[in-house]
Amino acid sequence: MFPDKPRSRKLNEEEWRIQMLPINFLFLTVWPVVDMRLSCKSNGQDYPADVPLDITKVVELNMTRWELKGLDRVMEPSDFSLGVKGALYPDRRGKHTRLRGQLEMNISFVLPPVLELVPEDVRRNLANAVLTGLVENMKHKVNGSLLADYNRFKNERRLHKLSTKV
Repeated sequence: MFPDKPRSRKLNEEEWRIQMLPINFLFLTVWPVVDMRLSCKSNGQDYPADVPLDITKVVELNMTRWELKGLDRVMEPSDFSLGVKGALYPDRRGKHTRLRGQLEMNISFVLPPVLELVPEDVRRNLANAVLTGLVENMKHKVNGSLLADYNRFKNERRLHKLSTKV
């Protein structure tokens, strides 16, 4: 499920440390590291608000910790905040099942003094372009990883069923 599997590791039963791929922004390269808690909810109990209650199971994602390696000389940790939460669930309609998901990301930051010289509309447009590109890139990589993980899960499940019948 995580875009860069070799650099992701399980911390405990519910948490993973994920070292994301580097992000290049102007003259900076940043290496995000996040700890993500994954928990399974079922039978409509404690589902996120946008998930229909008739869905049988939901995997909920919550970021518990983050670090941006490479910004130590430009920004203080208190100058930047990041929040991520989301959910994944199978949506069965008739003969078809689709994997649905939602992700909410909140980012706020204080600009380094050197960037305050750039006009506000230019900064805003640049920030929107970078963040939109980042989100689209993450979405593409996560979708690809989810598809591969799901296909592997399906094959393992099929093989397990075959081996238990023998």
